Amino acid sequence: MSDAPAPERPRRRPSRSSRPGRATDYGHLVNPFEPARVMSDDQVAHLHDAALGVLQDTGVKVLLPEARRRLAAAGATVDDDAAVVRLDRALVAGAIASAPATFDIEARNPARSLAVGGRNLLLLPVAGPPFVSDLQRGRRTGTMTDFDRFARLVQRTDVLHGMTPSIEPQDVDLRIRHLATTRSTLVLTDKVPFAYARGRGAVADCFEMVRLANGVDHDTFLSRPFVWTNINTNSPRQLDVAMCLGIIDFAEAGQVSIMTPFTLSGAMAPVSLAGALVLQHAEALAAITLAQVVRRGAPVIYGAFTSNVDMRSGSPAFGTPETARAAIASGQLARHIGVPWRSQAASTSNVEDAQGGYETMVSMMGALMGGANVVLHAAGWQEGGLTASLEKFVLDVEMLQIVAEMFTPLDTSESELALGSIAEVAPGGHFFGTEHTLQRFDTAFYEPTVFTRENFGQWTEHGAITSAQRATSTWRQWEADYLQPPIEAERLASLDEFVARRAAEGGADLER
Repeated sequence: MSDAPAPERPRRRPSRSSRPGRATDYGHLVNPFEPARVMSDDQVAHLHDAALGVLQDTGVKVLLPEARRRLAAAGATVDDDAAVVRLDRALVAGAIASAPATFDIEARNPARSLAVGGRNLLLLPVAGPPFVSDLQRGRRTGTMTDFDRFARLVQRTDVLHGMTPSIEPQDVDLRIRHLATTRSTLVLTDKVPFAYARGRGAVADCFEMVRLANGVDHDTFLSRPFVWTNINTNSPRQLDVAMCLGIIDFAEAGQVSIMTPFTLSGAMAPVSLAGALVLQHAEALAAITLAQVVRRGAPVIYGAFTSNVDMRSGSPAFGTPETARAAIASGQLARHIGVPWRSQAASTSNVEDAQGGYETMVSMMGALMGGANVVLHAAGWQEGGLTASLEKFVLDVEMLQIVAEMFTPLDTSESELALGSIAEVAPGGHFFGTEHTLQRFDTAFYEPTVFTRENFGQWTEHGAITSAQRATSTWRQWEADYLQPPIEAERLASLDEFVARRAAEGGADLER
C-alpha cells in the first residue's frame, strides 16, 4: 500500500463515438457469431433427460414451506418431513414451455432499456464482493462511498448495460443496506437496476423504490420487467428460504430472476464436467419451474456458473478449460429449453496481472463463443469474487470495448475495398501516406485508453507506466467526467421520503 501520487495522467483521447466518421452503439450489442458447440444435439438431449431424471427420482430440497405448497398444488410430489420435492417430467416440461425466450427490461432512461434473449448481449459489472481495492490504497473493506464510486463508473461506461451490487458496503447495516444501495443505483445511474433477494421485506422495498424512480403506478410495474435479481441455489440440490422467497416475489411481480446454481466440480458438484452440468441443469430447471408455477410467463434467465476447484487448495478456479467448456455447454442447454442464459467473466488472481487478464478473457471467450445473453462480473472481478478492483474494472472495460468492436459488421463497400489505394502503392511500398489512409487516420482502428502499443524505447521515454498504473489515472478521470443523469424532482422527493421512512422504521426483517 502506498500514499505516493498517482502516475501522470496520459493524454486524453476522444471517445470513439465522438470521432468524425465513426459512430458506435456499445449500449446495444448483438453477437453476430454462431454459437460454438461442445456437445452434439443427441448429447444435449441426453444430458437434459438425465437432469429430468434427477428431479423426478431424487428431487431437490426446498426449505420454504410456501414454495413446497405451491409446487405440490402444481402436481409435484412433496415430502414435508424431509422438505424434499420431486418434479415429474411433465411438470418441468410445462414450466419450460411457459418461460419466455425473449423479453425487454425497462430502464429509467428509455434509451437504456434492454432486450434479453436471441443474439442480444448484456454486459454487467462485478457484483457482491465485500472488499474493494485500488493501487493507491490497497485492498480494504468496501464502503457506501465505494459503492457510489462504482455506480458512477458504470454510468460513465457505455459498454456496461446495467447496474449490479458492485460491492457490499460494510459500513451500512444489512437491514437498511438495500435502501442505500438501491437509492444510489436509481439516482446515480439511469440503467437497469438490480435488487437482492434478501427476504420479502427487502424485495418489497426495492420494488417500491424502482416504481417511484420510474414514475409508474403499481399495475404498470407488475405488467412488465423493470428490475432483475440473481438466485443462487445451495448446490447440491437445495433452495433455501431467501432464494425461494425471491423466486416467488419476483415471479409474482413479473420481474426478472437469473437462476444460477453454484456448481463447482469437485466441491458442490461431481468432479466430472458432465456430472456438474447435469446438476447445474437440474437445479436451474427446479428454480425455473417454481417461478413458472407462481406466474406462467414470468421472465427468467438460465444461470450458469459451473467451473472447477483447485483440488490442492479447495479454492474456486476460473478461467480454466473447464470454465470455457462448461460455458459453451450451458449455452447449448439453455437453447435446448428455449430461455436466455447468463454466464460470467471471472478470475482467481489476487492482483491486476497476466493471470487476471488471461483468466478473465478465457471466461469471457467461453461466454461469447457459447452465445451468452448476459455476462455478469464482466468488469472489476478479482480474487475469486472477494474483491472489486478499480484498476481491473478499467482493464476489463478496455477488453469489453474490444469485444464490442469485434461485433461491428465488416464494411465491404467499394470505398472500403480500397482498390484505388492498392493500385496507388507500388509493390514493396506502404500505405501510411495514401489519401485512403489519411481520410481514415483517426477512425480506422480501435484506440485503447489503457493498453500501450509503443515500442520499448517510446514506452520508457513516456515514463514506463504499466497498464494497471494507467488504469488508476483512467478511473479517476472517468469519475471526474461523470455526469449525474437527470431525475424528475417529484420522483426524487418521493424516493427519498420512502427511504427515510423505511430506514426510520428499522429497515427490512431479513429473517423472512
